[in-house]
Amino acid sequence: MPTGSSQFLEALAEAGVSYIFANFGSDHPGLIEAIAEARAKGNTIPTVVTSPSEFVAMSAADGYARVTGRAQTVVVHVECGTQSLAGAVHNAAKGRVPVLVFAGASPFTQEGERTGTRNEFIQWIQDVHDQRGLVRGYMKYDAELKTGANVKQMVHRALQFAQSAPMGPVYLMGAREAMEEEVKPVALDLSQWRPVSPAGLAGETTAAIVADLASAKRPLIVTSYLGRNTAAVEELLKLCVSHGIGVLESVPSAMNFPPDNPLHQGIQWNQKQQNAALAEADVVLVLDSDIPWIPLHNRPLPAARVHHIDLDVLKEQMPLFYIPALTRSKADCVTALAQLNAALARDEALVAARSAHWAEGHAAYRAALRAREDKPAAGITIAYLMAALRAHVDANTIVVNEGVTNYQPVFDHLGMIWPCSIFTSGAGSLGWYCGAALGMKLAAPEKTVIAVGGDGSYMFSQPATVHWMSRHAGAPFLTVVLNNRGWRAPRLSALSLHPDGYAAKANTLDTAFDPPPDYAGIAAAAGGAFARTVESPGDVEAALADGMRAVKQEKRSAVLDVWLAG
Repeated sequence: MPTGSSQFLEALAEAGVSYIFANFGSDHPGLIEAIAEARAKGNTIPTVVTSPSEFVAMSAADGYARVTGRAQTVVVHVECGTQSLAGAVHNAAKGRVPVLVFAGASPFTQEGERTGTRNEFIQWIQDVHDQRGLVRGYMKYDAELKTGANVKQMVHRALQFAQSAPMGPVYLMGAREAMEEEVKPVALDLSQWRPVSPAGLAGETTAAIVADLASAKRPLIVTSYLGRNTAAVEELLKLCVSHGIGVLESVPSAMNFPPDNPLHQGIQWNQKQQNAALAEADVVLVLDSDIPWIPLHNRPLPAARVHHIDLDVLKEQMPLFYIPALTRSKADCVTALAQLNAALARDEALVAARSAHWAEGHAAYRAALRAREDKPAAGITIAYLMAALRAHVDANTIVVNEGVTNYQPVFDHLGMIWPCSIFTSGAGSLGWYCGAALGMKLAAPEKTVIAVGGDGSYMFSQPATVHWMSRHAGAPFLTVVLNNRGWRAPRLSALSLHPDGYAAKANTLDTAFDPPPDYAGIAAAAGGAFARTVESPGDVEAALADGMRAVKQEKRSAVLDVWLAG
């Protein structure tokens, strides 16, 4: 007879889950037994990746899902493992990434009433009032497996939630008795568990947007994460090129529009200045963006006609969010852009005038970027470093960006032009980039994966665990640590609000890591990675070449600890 655990594995395989990132505990004997049985019998189950850190496991599943669009599974133990997921749950929720988290639970019997009953002291200590409540605020769906008889239905329902737009993480928990329970085999019609079909624009909304775009002199599109769908990038390019519409990327978490296209008006993050393109736009179309602008410093004209199309147009996890939109549509941007492309007539003269104007702004933006990329005489600049790294990227490269205060220069100076070639977490819990890079490499083993992030983020990422897993799973990638010897973000934030205060005059703000740890050495010791510290501009190009050689030819990860100036 199959068990709840074997039915759990069967459901994952049916759903196309490729990996289980597992941190097993004493609550998982049924699952461990079912995995061993499946291997002995040659049954198809997801590949198990041993994950000594729950945070890294969740980040790896997150990275895999961003590349493929398919949910992966993370297995953790009871409430302790659930809490150890920590900020990685936040990242998946805010980034709208489908991940299935399964946690065990303390057995609910203690005198042998069921198989799996309590037999270890820890099972009393780990029994808490509301284990699901620990992560409920971040999950699209949470439930308990109360019997092995319907485990498959519960797994498929959870994944249906995870993969319906807007996507996100889901959480299941099950006690040992349910996972050990012998049950009758269950055969399901998988068609009834498909994700909800994406929606398009209502007819009257399409007409309103088309009318505004047709009459606009300076139409502008603002987007942040549309580029996680390659088809959306294609539809956006078609619309903008056909009708001379400019594109501004605001706090991007993907490559949304090719930065070498003359219609591209650059990227805006936290700059305390009005964006020139946004300031002159008379029609603004916001597509898949969490922060289209920061109103304190930057906003559209009061007379601008704004329309908002988004998978998550209400921003359901944000207590405070509003923009002055005339229409708001919860719609899939691929579908919505296809509707606009079909409905909008081309005006040759208008397109030429619009395109020429946006091309001027584009040229000025690009010229300013290139002027900063010269090799410095002393001290490595982020612009020079990214320009040097740019020589090693191509259409077969994925970049994971957690530069934090250097988010924008990484985007700007790498200039990735291919859809799904660069990602940020789109969230705020640091340490994501190394685990995510591991997951992306597993998702696309033919790709070269490069993780670029700050030294603070690197320490958050649990690099010893990441690089042990990288070697264990055969998933090498290059990490470039942007080492500025401390947490730069809180220092800049404090000085921003108190430029003349005590902090501005203090000798220390308690945010420095100086002297820093041996970041590259950690990876070498834990996972046999190629390791090098780079402190001089003259050593940058050789270090990048050697690091890429280690990843591509030696098939091992590489870590470059690059000391930035200032």
